[in-house]
Amino acid sequence: QMMPGKRRFDMLFPVDNEARQMKELNGIWKFKRDNYYKQGFEEKWFEKPLEDVIDMPVPSSYNDITTDQELRDHVGWVWYERKFAVPRLWKDQRLVLRFGSVTHHAVIYLNGKEITRHKGGFLPFEADVTEMANEGENRLTVAVGNILEWDCLPVGHIEYARDEMHPEGQMEQKFDFDFFNYSGIHRPVRLYCTPKEYIEDISVRTTVDDKDGMVHYEIKTNAEEKSIKVYILDEKNQVVAESNEMKDMVLVKDAQLWQPGSAYLYKLDIYFGQDHYTLPFGIRTIQLTEKQFLINGKPFYFKGFGKHEDSDIRGKGLDEALNVRDCELLKWIGANSFRTSHYPYAEEMMQMADQKGIVVIDEVPAVGMNFFDGENGGIFTEDKVNEKTLAYHKQVLKELYQRDKNHPCVVMWSITNEPHSSEEASRNYFEEVTKYIRKLDSERPITGTMNVDVEDDKISQFFDVVCINRYFGWYVGAGKIERIYPSLKTDLIKWHEKYGKPVIVTEYGADTIAGLHKLPEVIFSEEYQKRCIEENNKAMDECDFVIGEHIWAFADFMTAFGLKRVDGNKKGIFTRERQPKTAAFAIRERWRKML
Repeated sequence: QMMPGKRRFDMLFPVDNEARQMKELNGIWKFKRDNYYKQGFEEKWFEKPLEDVIDMPVPSSYNDITTDQELRDHVGWVWYERKFAVPRLWKDQRLVLRFGSVTHHAVIYLNGKEITRHKGGFLPFEADVTEMANEGENRLTVAVGNILEWDCLPVGHIEYARDEMHPEGQMEQKFDFDFFNYSGIHRPVRLYCTPKEYIEDISVRTTVDDKDGMVHYEIKTNAEEKSIKVYILDEKNQVVAESNEMKDMVLVKDAQLWQPGSAYLYKLDIYFGQDHYTLPFGIRTIQLTEKQFLINGKPFYFKGFGKHEDSDIRGKGLDEALNVRDCELLKWIGANSFRTSHYPYAEEMMQMADQKGIVVIDEVPAVGMNFFDGENGGIFTEDKVNEKTLAYHKQVLKELYQRDKNHPCVVMWSITNEPHSSEEASRNYFEEVTKYIRKLDSERPITGTMNVDVEDDKISQFFDVVCINRYFGWYVGAGKIERIYPSLKTDLIKWHEKYGKPVIVTEYGADTIAGLHKLPEVIFSEEYQKRCIEENNKAMDECDFVIGEHIWAFADFMTAFGLKRVDGNKKGIFTRERQPKTAAFAIRERWRKML
């Protein structure tokens, strides 16, 4: 278990302009699997070039690239390496190495010396390498670990299976989430430079007064306050407001609002000494009533999906072509939103959502959170969600907030997915977590998705919106189409009566094998998936406090192997290759009428 090193949370997304340059370090890296748990560390593989290597693309998961079953199912560490050059023109600049994400543990070495480490597979981290990088050639080595324990998000634990062939015990990774534990350098690696005196962080929030937008901003720099020039540019690059202050509220007259489905992005254009940074942002407001979610004062109804970052061969590696395709399919089907189930998605996807007016519920990887009380088989006291988990949960929320705080597409934070919220100890745990995120962000609503019975839930009172995952007709009453509508309607009414808050059904659906057709419908057929969704929707349509429907799932995705999963989870409305099943056409007809 590698603990995270000290690191900064304020990291602006790298940009390329006249003041800052950037090099992409993506491509084919050298790669080597650790033969046993920590051989690479013990033998100090980082001190010299890796030997006996294979090729590995970055960004991607390593699991599905080769034909080696041991590598696909590997538990432990792997090693990546590549060389890069620092341009002579970057002399006297600050040099930063940035990783979009490494899943789940990373130890980074430059020219044989450790420069940083990070825990958590879905958020960026960086290291200032100004003093360590050579002008000319450098060797970058990355140790990547995929082991999950109780103080990680998602949580997991290690068991040792002992038999005649493995008297010492064979290490097995156990977890309680339903997606494949892909590992690797999943998002871009970039080397960038800034002036020595530079803009460190920018925070923007907006309010609206009649037709005018009020832009509240705060800028942090690493140097003594000197002249700063801040411009607000519209989409035609015309200056609509300006200021000379590090922190200010400026008025944008007759502001164009960032609307769902109709994004308008202004730019905060900042000049500080030799540095220059441009941040896109949107002007919009969010309000809640007992039965409505308002964006810019208008009721908003969430139509969309839970998704996954998942594709054939690449696993969870960033694929820009796939992201563009996904956005095209969301538009085609009439969706206006998605939840980043069950972890933060790549920044590139969040930027696309900003540009296209797609509304996002932003979720941390707090999935599979069981055993708060330890009565469900925990042998030792640490064999459950514990104080270390709580501290790390807060750290991940801080990292997520810091990364995504300025995205207009993000309208709500989701702090967990399907925890054991029936256990008494979950109450205190999530009260703490909710208080923490509210301190970071007092404006966006907070939620978490629940799958327990309403009578047993002990935590949704801390949320602003109630989100429930409901599988009537599948996990409950599989094949019983006639039970879906009455069961869901009764359940929805109970949740609203208990909490008096708006409700989103954040998951519902049925596994469906593409090409399997049956009349009358049976489970796993395309006809059954269509009917199942229609019966759920019928119940939602009769409850005026329901503010959204997110079908599970957008596309088929890979899971751990098991008898309930035929090459992954097949609840997608689209196949893993992003082609429509029958239900997609019925959903399109429904959602496009609701535009």
